[in-house]
Amino acid sequence: MQDPTPLIDPFARAITYLRVSVTDRCDFRCVYCMSENMTFLPKAELLSLEELDRLCTRFIANGVKKLRITGGEPLVRKGIMTFFDGMSRHLASGALSELTLTTNASQLRRFANPLADAGLKRVNISLDTLNEQKFKDITRWGRFAQVMDGIDAADEAGLKIKINAVALKGTNDDEALHMVEWCGQRGFDITFIEVMPMGEDMGDGMRLDQFWDLDDVRAHLGAHMTLTDIPHSTGGPARYVRVEETGQKIGFITPLSHNFCESCNRVRLTCTGQLFMCLGQEDEADLRRVLRESPDDAALDAAIHAAIARKPKGHDFDYSRQGVGGKMTRHMSHTGG
Repeated sequence: MQDPTPLIDPFARAITYLRVSVTDRCDFRCVYCMSENMTFLPKAELLSLEELDRLCTRFIANGVKKLRITGGEPLVRKGIMTFFDGMSRHLASGALSELTLTTNASQLRRFANPLADAGLKRVNISLDTLNEQKFKDITRWGRFAQVMDGIDAADEAGLKIKINAVALKGTNDDEALHMVEWCGQRGFDITFIEVMPMGEDMGDGMRLDQFWDLDDVRAHLGAHMTLTDIPHSTGGPARYVRVEETGQKIGFITPLSHNFCESCNRVRLTCTGQLFMCLGQEDEADLRRVLRESPDDAALDAAIHAAIARKPKGHDFDYSRQGVGGKMTRHMSHTGG
């Protein structure tokens, strides 16, 4: 592989982290991510696994070191292990330093061992509650026992596990301490995420009612355990603390209460080949068109660099008493988490 040509945005940030949605489909319908009755994309609009491989390979050739695979639920994509096995060659060459996955864990009993064999070291598992009825309410489709079994399978396969929990006022705000303690007992880290104003069917009132400021979450946890700020980073936007009693790490992703845009090193590729330079902005670059019109990687590289040159300083997400600012009509499942 040729020497990397660094991807540097207009604010001198090196873009080394690509999040890739491999499908818009999912076997759940989480209330903050999808509509209950989703209309999914026709197959012709989706990038093939071969196209995904080519695009990711070009990003890696231009300096991307971390690849996170998302969805929808990535493990419902037919033949997905072909893609993971293909990406493992970049791990073997040293061009890629980390290949990771965000999943709801429903399919991990089938895939945990093959994923570990492909070079994955860790997975992020989206889990907002340990209460089976709440889980059914949030995901709309349930299958809590299947998810718990998937988590066990990932643990047995030797994958390092981090739980991602969206903080939802009135839903799981009575569970934060319990979830941290459960993760500590299992040897998992946990990251709390503020709910973002995305999705065309979510009115201002619903998002405002759901929003739970993570400063309040931290204060709540700090009343029960000793939290120490640490400089730990996994390449993403989370700020971390260590729980002195257990040694586990807790992350806080705060796009609303504490904007983290100044250190943003990532872009997002959708399953249709659209590159979003910012999760909270509508600007996108159509890489699918370039990919399908030209077998020339130079044209693709040029399109990638041109897109990065448009990366904005940050998003405009904002909650106030009056309403929600910076809303995105597209669902989280479209952009890829």
